[in-house]
Amino acid sequence: MDNSSETTAEDRPKRRRHLPIPFVLLLAFSPVPAAFGAVVWMAEEVSSALTDKEMTCCWEDGATPAWMSERIGIRIPETASDRRAGYKVGERYDTGLLSFVLRSDEAAAYTGRLVPPGIRMSGNLHPEAQGYRPAAAFGHLGLREPETLVQGLRRTSLCPDGLETPEGQYLQRCIDLFTHEFKPGATRIYIRSTIEPSVTPPPSSDSS
Repeated sequence: MDNSSETTAEDRPKRRRHLPIPFVLLLAFSPVPAAFGAVVWMAEEVSSALTDKEMTCCWEDGATPAWMSERIGIRIPETASDRRAGYKVGERYDTGLLSFVLRSDEAAAYTGRLVPPGIRMSGNLHPEAQGYRPAAAFGHLGLREPETLVQGLRRTSLCPDGLETPEGQYLQRCIDLFTHEFKPGATRIYIRSTIEPSVTPPPSSDSS
């Protein structure tokens, strides 16, 4: 038996090949990396500018809470305060936003008349980051995006097909519904709805 500790050439670990030092220095001081970095920076700036334009573009004047309520088919309780609405025109479809505040007990009763008994509003188990900005953002109305909220938030989606609840019978379009108890006893209702682009809000001078 051969117990020799000698190794063959194949058994020896292979040495790594290093780039020649002059070549490394050439890469480090070459204008190519700097130019590439500048291109990346410019691309990010253009993307950011386009995103900002998308966030601020195409909001129609005249989309009052009363008008938006009729288009979506969401009846706003008379006791609701801080009513806000927005309507954004998109390339393929438009988006309507509606929001108002109710006392928390009134909000629970209201959503109970809207959401079918078999559907439970869930918590926000996978919240978006604070910088989240959907194409039609509630930030346009001066509100935080409900998708970023966790404490006190409940959410669900509803469509008018077969919805026979007391409030659901008036619903005309599918909606994403959020409720957020932002302080004890006060709950904000958020509603986002996709709308066919043939709908046109009234002139901004119309205060109805």
